[in-house]
Amino acid sequence: MKKIQILTLFIVVLIHFSCKNKDKHNNKTSILTSTKENIDEMHDTNAKSNFGIVIHGGAGTILKKNMTDSLEIAYTQKLEEAIRVGHEILRNGGTAMEAVTKTINIMEDSPLFNAGKGAVFTHEKRNELDASVMDGKTLNAGAVSGVTHIKNPIDLAFLVMTQSEHVMLSGEGAEEFAQLKGFELVEPSYFYTEKRMQSLLKVQERERRKYQNDSGTNATLFANDPYSKDAKFGTVGCAALDKNGNLAAGTSTGGMTNKRWNRIGDAPIIGAGTYANNATCAVSSTGWGEYFIRAMVAHDISAMMEYKGVTLKEAAREVIQEKVPALGGDGGIVAIDKDGNVTMEFNTAGMYRAHMNAEGKLIVGIYGDE
Repeated sequence: MKKIQILTLFIVVLIHFSCKNKDKHNNKTSILTSTKENIDEMHDTNAKSNFGIVIHGGAGTILKKNMTDSLEIAYTQKLEEAIRVGHEILRNGGTAMEAVTKTINIMEDSPLFNAGKGAVFTHEKRNELDASVMDGKTLNAGAVSGVTHIKNPIDLAFLVMTQSEHVMLSGEGAEEFAQLKGFELVEPSYFYTEKRMQSLLKVQERERRKYQNDSGTNATLFANDPYSKDAKFGTVGCAALDKNGNLAAGTSTGGMTNKRWNRIGDAPIIGAGTYANNATCAVSSTGWGEYFIRAMVAHDISAMMEYKGVTLKEAAREVIQEKVPALGGDGGIVAIDKDGNVTMEFNTAGMYRAHMNAEGKLIVGIYGDE
């Protein structure tokens, strides 16, 4: 009996120490698990704290010697005003798409840029506006082309994306859709600026002088006349990354001075003027639209990142400095990738541009040597 009691006591003590060690192990495991969860949470927080925005106001023969001090200040201030609007939205946790559209609204409302209020005139002295947006998370997109009564075409492009089953609407149909959705239309006179009218008259006068005895087309004119070539620039655009890791891009333009036959450039074409994909980057283009369409510039940059594994900067440089010039085109892009890296690449003398990162560092540039 005594042996049985001793054996029983020994078993009880053994079980006690076994349970105690198990509790210690469980506590240790719990602490490790908790630490891992905290680290993951910290990583998520860091990822979500990263955001950024980049904009352009057009590329072309923008030389300091041709720019007055007052005009340079005006462009710099408007670029800063526009990008700070978008940056504030992102800083407060807003979406990349909201930042893109609100930022572009500022430039559309300014006569300094070839978009919205400052749109150039067609051959018939009309203003025909194009715009597009794309959501990097869903790959949904919206675009409008050839609208003449829409104060902010980028907003209508967003409406096409979010409130229709289509991607692109044009001309009278786009404006009918706008009215159906309660969109405010403006009189064409809203877009009139004397600067743009004088630009048109100069281009047309050169056209008359050079081709008064020739039946050459506008395509020939723009290919050979240095002044007229620059009449194709002036698009505005924006690309942004928000705190949730979502990308968006948008582009808006008045097109090409003296354009005919309802010509449409790259700005409203998804993949050419605008592209966004959370897996890679968001891009907005500006330049000679016909070549940007042929090269599918915005999508090509994203595709190179996805398929070749190159960086945003490497992809943008190859497309803008090699592929587009090889076709005969020129212009530039602004872009931001999924990690917040930014590039502002152009092969012209200058490009109106600005960038702000998560820390609020602001970079504004106009000329090519900045």
